[in-house]
Amino acid sequence: MSINLQGRHFLTLKDFSPLEIEYLLNLSRDLKTKKRIGHKGNLLQNKNIVLIFDKPSTRTRCAFECAAYDEGGNVTFLSNSHMGKKESIEDTAIVLGRMYDGIEFRGFSHSEAETLAKYAGVPVWNGLTDQYHPTQILADFLTIQEHVHKPLNKVKLVYVGDARNNMGNSLMIGAAKMGMHFVGLAPKALWADEKLVNEMRTLAKQTSAIIEYEEDIGKAVQGADVIYTDVWVSMGEEDQFATRIKQLKAYQVNRDMLNKTKNSDVIFLHCLPAFHDLNTEVGNQVHKEFGLTEMEVTDEVFRSRNSKVFDQAENRLHTIKAIMVATIGNL
Repeated sequence: MSINLQGRHFLTLKDFSPLEIEYLLNLSRDLKTKKRIGHKGNLLQNKNIVLIFDKPSTRTRCAFECAAYDEGGNVTFLSNSHMGKKESIEDTAIVLGRMYDGIEFRGFSHSEAETLAKYAGVPVWNGLTDQYHPTQILADFLTIQEHVHKPLNKVKLVYVGDARNNMGNSLMIGAAKMGMHFVGLAPKALWADEKLVNEMRTLAKQTSAIIEYEEDIGKAVQGADVIYTDVWVSMGEEDQFATRIKQLKAYQVNRDMLNKTKNSDVIFLHCLPAFHDLNTEVGNQVHKEFGLTEMEVTDEVFRSRNSKVFDQAENRLHTIKAIMVATIGNL
């Protein structure tokens, strides 16, 4: 079956079939090999790309910029525009669509990404919103394929922490699409929205995926191939540290949790940044206020052989490149 994603938006994995997701993963792998052997590409030659960032970023911005440059594209980083302030999102989208071949958006409300997509006339890519983070999931799945020696539809992935944030949502969606066994491990108050869970369980009937939520650590992680966590407090929720620490302190990813998987080769993933030591301003602030030296993951696990977080971070580049090449590239 021929896959053609030219002109498509990339806002959530809900919009893509399992075959299309597999196509993007295969393309990512090919582009990664191409970069590793030093082959300079031209798949984005004469393409102009604008990056809109309303939230801070390290990996997403760097991945989009490097990916575009690797394939001959041109990039504008836009962080102080009139969008949503002196000019509507609709008007901004129309203007940018007249100038650029693709638009990346990283912000708060997912509806803003949808509005951009509605009016731009060119592909819009979601670099992160409060609801979804689909580019991250492709990098996660590529990393799993590289380090877990079984097909994705045989993989058990346990997401630990705030299971209703954009990462919890997006990992569940990706798992449902690819027939994986997904477990959201969290206190019940932090489980994903019931409507979205039911939607993914309906989809799971077609792909043989398993979608579960669990409060008990031992039950959740047994037999896991992947333990995944994220920061306890998302961007824009910095006043929630006291509440989240109380809710999630018992769900810290540590050696005991990994041992409970009964799988010595279980891999640990984190979309980063991670609070695993005191080498950050936020980490020190939390330490002074709450006495914690580590939060969602211990430094021991973060630096262990099980941890593949930096392979995962690098894979942001290759998967984001695949998204841009597939949707606006010279294929």
